[in-house]
Amino acid sequence: MKLRISFVVAMAFLSCGLSAQIDPSLLKRAQKDTLAQVLNMDAIYNRPVLNINKTPIAIGGYFEANWQKLTTEGVSEGHQFQARRFTIFMSSAISKRVKFLSELEFEDGTKEISIEFASVDVEFHPLVNFRAGIILNPIGAFNQNHDGPKWEFTDRPISTTQLLPATFSNSGVGLFGKKYHKNWMFGYEVYFSGGFDNSIIENSENKTFLPAAKENPERFEEINSGEPLFTGKLAVRNSKIGELGISYMGGIYNKFQDDGIIIDDKRSVHVFALDFNTTLPKIKTFITTEFAWIAVDVPETYTQQFGNKQHGGFIDIVQPILSQTILGWEKAVLNVACRLEYVDWNVGTFNETGGSIGEDLWSVMPAVSFRPTSQTVFRLNYRFQKQRDIFGNPPAITDGFNFGISTYF
Repeated sequence: MKLRISFVVAMAFLSCGLSAQIDPSLLKRAQKDTLAQVLNMDAIYNRPVLNINKTPIAIGGYFEANWQKLTTEGVSEGHQFQARRFTIFMSSAISKRVKFLSELEFEDGTKEISIEFASVDVEFHPLVNFRAGIILNPIGAFNQNHDGPKWEFTDRPISTTQLLPATFSNSGVGLFGKKYHKNWMFGYEVYFSGGFDNSIIENSENKTFLPAAKENPERFEEINSGEPLFTGKLAVRNSKIGELGISYMGGIYNKFQDDGIIIDDKRSVHVFALDFNTTLPKIKTFITTEFAWIAVDVPETYTQQFGNKQHGGFIDIVQPILSQTILGWEKAVLNVACRLEYVDWNVGTFNETGGSIGEDLWSVMPAVSFRPTSQTVFRLNYRFQKQRDIFGNPPAITDGFNFGISTYF
């Protein structure tokens, strides 16, 4: 069935591509947008696309594939080639100030097919825009601004995939808007949506694990607790300083009543996140970081391996070292970069001994990337990672190389 779906979508995309042409006005607007200051919340709009003839429909996407060889404590699965993602964007300007946007993603071939975003946006005022459909919850920055070609690393940050559920989307509704004033930009988003369920504490990881909620496809049609998840974000950007985002996501995750009968206490999950990005003048060093703090009401009957507090984050530092015509590509860029990561899935101490609970990880990932154009990137990464178990035993060491390519199309 998955193969049949992927074949139909691929053929539809191919037929659209054969009749598509580049709209010159679209290119001019894209070039202008590249120079303009944007917020992370603009990521779904700030993508290269093709207009289909003279229709209001636009289509685009990105693809990423890589090779890797990793070793953990001397044990390796050898060389691995991975077709990680094939993502299609489709949008339409339905009428004046009414737009439809969507994002369909195929992961690991056709192992997973998902609609990551599909919404109708209606603009009443630049500060008041209505959105309804399948939304990307704006917690942190990466969840919305996750396109592979924008990053110098083959892997997504661990804190966004193993602590927060990366590309976490749900059916929902809300408002968003922006305000400009000289060098300043202000933006906000507020949504009510589906969300988490008991799987965040009942999962194969045997720990508190928010990404487990992504495995429940019913979240797009049913809220487990019967109460919506709230997600809100405020962002401010200064053209000379950078962008700072503050976000919160929280609500009841467990089914506490059935047919009006109370069967359990309400148990909540709360997530706070800070994100920041800037480009240092003159040397053009790009820095982006995101950190999250999580609090989960875990039943007292659960053992201490299920943490009620978690935190983690990452920082990327990217330094261009060469920007010139290379092999016929004008404005090609060679970068060196490094990512620092830390995650603690169980913050606290053991009740019996007072000793610190383990279950944490840190990683260093230096990288070299080459961009023949801004829309395509070759990436060579080396990972060195240490991860401790809950008892704080000597950490398991993982290291190895990744090499891959990611490009918009």
